[in-house]
Amino acid sequence: MAHPATDEQSEASIAASEALKGIRVLDLTRVRSGPTCVRQLADWGADVIKIETPVDKAQLGGPRSGPDFQNLHRNKRSLTINLKSDAGLNAFRRLAKTADVIVENFRPDVKNRLGIDYDSLSQDNPGLVYASISGFGQDGPLAARPGFDQIAQGMGGLMSITGKPGEGPMRVGIPIADLCAGLFAAQGILIALLERHRSGKGQWVQTSLLQAQVFMLDFQAARFLMDGEVPRQAGNNHPTSIPTGVFKTSDGYMNLAVAGQEIWGRFARALGREDWLDDKLYATAAARSENRDALGGEIEAITVTRTTSEWVEEMNKAGVPAGEINDIGQVFSNPQVQHLGLAKPVKSHERGDTQLVGQPLHMSRTPSRIAAPPPLAGEHSTEILSELGYSSEDIAAMKQAGAI
Repeated sequence: MAHPATDEQSEASIAASEALKGIRVLDLTRVRSGPTCVRQLADWGADVIKIETPVDKAQLGGPRSGPDFQNLHRNKRSLTINLKSDAGLNAFRRLAKTADVIVENFRPDVKNRLGIDYDSLSQDNPGLVYASISGFGQDGPLAARPGFDQIAQGMGGLMSITGKPGEGPMRVGIPIADLCAGLFAAQGILIALLERHRSGKGQWVQTSLLQAQVFMLDFQAARFLMDGEVPRQAGNNHPTSIPTGVFKTSDGYMNLAVAGQEIWGRFARALGREDWLDDKLYATAAARSENRDALGGEIEAITVTRTTSEWVEEMNKAGVPAGEINDIGQVFSNPQVQHLGLAKPVKSHERGDTQLVGQPLHMSRTPSRIAAPPPLAGEHSTEILSELGYSSEDIAAMKQAGAI
């Protein structure tokens, strides 16, 4: 049930990409997990309408001009609606009849109270794909708990395997449960849209921060499920591939990834320690695991004699994976990152000329770009309501009543 873009539709909603052109998305999300999901759809060309609460213009600015908001809400249109007013709720339901996708990350009971849940809206729009992101799931014993990324990192096991042994649990440096839940929700939406071509029917897509975090345990979870092994913290050391980790150099640190016997041989020869290949303490993977600390000490006694850049060049030349450990500034000055074009220019309403993080995918025919900055609150209200058939008098009356 795609909706072709109209002449009145703003360029921002149709120019980001051709990939999802004609797919209309209603964005009811806030904070991070939901906006992460919707950003994937907006960046690939969907007509995303961000539904916002009407506020006094004096309250605008602040968080809207911050990096988080700017990075999460580009390539969208904005419609302000008061969902607690009859006129506002009726306008949303009318808009929902035209939508291919609705995304929300309210607490599970909120949408039901408002009457904008999947069962209610799909009665008039059976092709609707409705995505819900929550903290812990839509039902179950913990469904009513408020969900936050750090809570999910802890409950989902990640903090128990992050950090150095004996130093207590450690969160990772990004909101990984939020981000992964958003990305999985976007994947679920695309799966549902593909399936709709066959069945003609939409469906309810559900995920949560907890589900995303547990799934992202990946091989660590498999070690427990299959072998009953509870993984522990290993700091910068890889839990099973040895020696893989962080090593000091004469001017800082570097990463080494010595995985498997073939690379182990290259590594020993590159360090000038071919004797390790026949040393019973290090010759096999099992021996290196048993003697990890001693091996690490011997390696570091050598790596501290040269600079990071010298070692990285030497190791890669020898076929041993090695790399610098960059701060964020160094990341974006890295020539390969610049070549890949991950920093994209945009002219923000609030900040002027600036840059945002672009999509990490290159498509040969339907590339993504940042076609427009995050919209002003209600910037497209008149445009969108006019598309629904509201007259200028209707829109003026709704504004006067505080419905939009």
